[in-house]
Amino acid sequence: MGVKEILYRTKHLSWGSDTHLYRTVAEFGAAFPARLQSSGARVIKQNRGNDGLGVWKVEQIPTHTGAADTVRVLHAQRGSIPEDLPLQEFMTRCEPYFAWGGCIIDQPFQPRLPDGMIRCYMGIDRVVGFGHQLVKALIPPPSEGPDSPAAQPGPRIMRGPDAKPFQALRAKMEAEWTPQMMEVLGIGVAALPIIWDADFLYGPQPASGEDSYVLCEINVSSCFAIPDQAPAAIARLVLKRLSNARPE
Repeated sequence: MGVKEILYRTKHLSWGSDTHLYRTVAEFGAAFPARLQSSGARVIKQNRGNDGLGVWKVEQIPTHTGAADTVRVLHAQRGSIPEDLPLQEFMTRCEPYFAWGGCIIDQPFQPRLPDGMIRCYMGIDRVVGFGHQLVKALIPPPSEGPDSPAAQPGPRIMRGPDAKPFQALRAKMEAEWTPQMMEVLGIGVAALPIIWDADFLYGPQPASGEDSYVLCEINVSSCFAIPDQAPAAIARLVLKRLSNARPE
């Protein structure tokens, strides 16, 4: 659950997007240039990492030939600035991500990223809270520079599970996406972590105006801080799990 490959394995769910997986340098080299040229800006993610390490926005810089010879890349780590370089040089930079059986995940860039990221805090298979944050990763820094106050992410606004703006997301997460993910991975409720979270970006908005959501990643460690409303719900879930595990 906690590696980026989950994005590929569950891409057919309604939280998914046009996601691809490359297991070798050869696969990456054969498919990514054409996909970048035909699909627009992409986000490359190494399978394991945190704090934006190994996550890149990649977009083609148009040339007179129309080929994706030069790209503009932006690392998701705080303090990064856009960099223009040959596509092959960037792909060579990504080769270490394949070490130790790793892989690279390739997703479309979500244009609504400036609207923020919603962290859905989970206790086993129940939503126990939300956090909404105006992230700045993969957004070019302002003219003041990457270390300026304007380039820093906003605070994560914590909300309880009943927060009205996120009830559609809650319903999807509890009734649809978590059970579907469990089926894909072949795990039962007893195997789900007591505490985990799923990060979502806003997806395309239909004419009717309601929001859609695209899975960004799942975290099963380093999940704190959590909303104030979450600990009591988590404690009840822990007690229930321990009670169910107690021998007769």
